[in-house]
Amino acid sequence: MPTWITDIASLVVVPPGPLSGERARDIERIADAAVRIEDGKIAWFGAARGAAIEPGAERLSAAGGCVIPGLIDSHTHLPFAGERSGEFRRRLAGESYEAIMRAGGGIRVTHAAVRAASEASLVAQNLPRLERMLAHGVTTCECKSGYGLSVEHELKQLRTIRALASRQPLELVPTFLGAHALPAEFEGRPDAYLDEVASDAVFETLARERLAAFCDVFCETVAFSVEQSRRVLARARRAGLKLKLHADQLAQIGASRLAAELGATSADHLEQIDEAGIAALRDAGTIATVLPGCTFFLGAPHADARRMLAAGLPVAVATDLNPGSAHVESLPLVMNIACCQMRMSIEETLVACTANAAAALDLHHRLGAIAVGFDADLVALDCAHLAEWLYSPGRNRVRKVLKRGRLVLDQAGRQAGPWHGPSEDPAASG
Repeated sequence: MPTWITDIASLVVVPPGPLSGERARDIERIADAAVRIEDGKIAWFGAARGAAIEPGAERLSAAGGCVIPGLIDSHTHLPFAGERSGEFRRRLAGESYEAIMRAGGGIRVTHAAVRAASEASLVAQNLPRLERMLAHGVTTCECKSGYGLSVEHELKQLRTIRALASRQPLELVPTFLGAHALPAEFEGRPDAYLDEVASDAVFETLARERLAAFCDVFCETVAFSVEQSRRVLARARRAGLKLKLHADQLAQIGASRLAAELGATSADHLEQIDEAGIAALRDAGTIATVLPGCTFFLGAPHADARRMLAAGLPVAVATDLNPGSAHVESLPLVMNIACCQMRMSIEETLVACTANAAAALDLHHRLGAIAVGFDADLVALDCAHLAEWLYSPGRNRVRKVLKRGRLVLDQAGRQAGPWHGPSEDPAASG
């Protein structure tokens, strides 16, 4: 029998992405709505007066709240170990993120903690983070390696993602980020490091064991050059992985243009993007993912999302959750920052965390929208209107969360029953 969601004050009908320009702002709302779910998919939606509810069908009440697509966090650095509050104190005293990183802090601190942690410990440390993200309405989350910085420990991180995927309801999309930073044992030898951690043999292992759907590289003055990034991503593409790129965060070295050249699914950060980079990403169909939680946390200027939107470039928004530069688990808080600090409209911001975030993970054929045939990943809020939700940062307005049509969170923020995990591995998402 189907399941019906009823008593919806406002159904926010985000269409399938990617969306740009007026399409990212003109979002339909259906008042007094209902949604029919069958086999985990949206089978019908519309005004409640047109709902032909079958006798005996299961009903879930939205209790007069607003219903939106499940949120998608398309850029995180889960799983990680340890904490870096000492760096937070140093930054507050005036030391820059780049200076801390060059002095041996930053990523290398987390790298040491991840290497010391077992897979079981990484699962135990990161499972509560995913549970808190679910409580804020996130139903799909990208997770990166990049703190192991050796073949053994990068694989450990990716296997941790697989284990986490089976222990809670969020759909996890694994990304290999071995080219994140240079470990101390390879100081001054970046090419030798990349030849080890990002070799053709490593990528063949990732593809064969389905440990990663994407490959990412930190293309930056403090990390890896455009040419080094191109070599790594070319190897990944030959092995069948899709591509992402940390681009234009600290300096303009042509990383966004590289992402476009290689047909990357997304280019992320983009605080220093220029007009040529914007045009290249738009023409290549690459999603621009901005990370306002990171710039908020670092006290740095935000990426110019309005300029990208004006150019017709689809924009996604994500948390960049990590222990150093964006220790922010709440995607709704980051959405509020996007509205208040980046001047994105409420509708553009919702699209950026649903339809366009799905496109940033190449899942826009089944996620991020309220459309017939799409997965019934839905969030019921405790307010009747979308604006009321983002108007109240710091207050969790999520009442219910459904993943593939199953109620996985009730209104008290508790996981609804045991989670037995998906049958497929996370790298097979899509």
